[in-house]
Amino acid sequence: FLTGVSALFRSGYESASNHFNPADVDVNVAGRSFLVTGANSGIGKATAIELARRGGTVHLLCRNKERAEVAREEIATETGNRNIFLHIVDISNPKEIWNFAEKFKNEHKLNVLINNAGCMVNSRELTEDGLEKNFATNTLGTYILTTALLPLLEKEADARVITVSSGGMLVQKLNVSDLQSGTGTFDGTMVYAQNKRQQVVLTEQWAKAHRNIHFSVMHPGWADTPAVRSSMPDFYQKMKNSLRTEAQGADTVVWLAVSAEATKLPSGLFFQDRQPVPTHLPLASTHSPPEDEEKLMEVLEEFSQKFKCASPG
Repeated sequence: FLTGVSALFRSGYESASNHFNPADVDVNVAGRSFLVTGANSGIGKATAIELARRGGTVHLLCRNKERAEVAREEIATETGNRNIFLHIVDISNPKEIWNFAEKFKNEHKLNVLINNAGCMVNSRELTEDGLEKNFATNTLGTYILTTALLPLLEKEADARVITVSSGGMLVQKLNVSDLQSGTGTFDGTMVYAQNKRQQVVLTEQWAKAHRNIHFSVMHPGWADTPAVRSSMPDFYQKMKNSLRTEAQGADTVVWLAVSAEATKLPSGLFFQDRQPVPTHLPLASTHSPPEDEEKLMEVLEEFSQKFKCASPG
């Protein structure tokens, strides 16, 4: 997989970046509107800073109001861009996402959606809707937010959707029979990896269905983020000196969001360090039949509609 696991650390980024063209991201995006989920820390915040720096209107979608307000102020101060808007939404709560999307569609335009919010909960926890928390956040939340905002994206020229996945998905084959990890031993890391595989499948399916929007999914490498520190403490302790910075983790997200080069490549690809990379390891039995991928879309659409009907208005 590229040059193996080492490519995912800071040294891998440094060697890949020797081949980057700085002009790709040296663009002014004033007048373009970006929505970044999970934008108050980590890769989401680093992405929001770079978009704001380039003049974009940036909508931060965050769960925690206090932390989000601090982040918005920091982003505005650091970049001198006051077009930073805050929306408080819990991505694990489908009704909240629907309500937000309906309101957002009436008040704003959207050129680029960046699905960055995610979680890795290491024990099986259910949300108030009875959904397993990792699935609710990483897969269903991403699905509902994206599909709810597609009509808005369809109206714009050069619309893009970028989803932050993880290389962990390479160890998982799509499993549509147990989306909420209700059977067997619960392993948070593997559940997360399964959700990340699902995001790759979603991206490929959306790319086929919506030809005038450019979809991509990416792996940020291993970056020193609050999420890595809290959900993978042992890994963090062992590897903290070789992790990427948040900005290095966000680099490909920014490149996919602003560069003209990104959209010259086909929609639906998986990226690492500004390059499309395979979504399966050599000889791995992680390929799934098309009917499983269609089934995933059907099940998510059913969930999605169930919560849509329940939302007021």
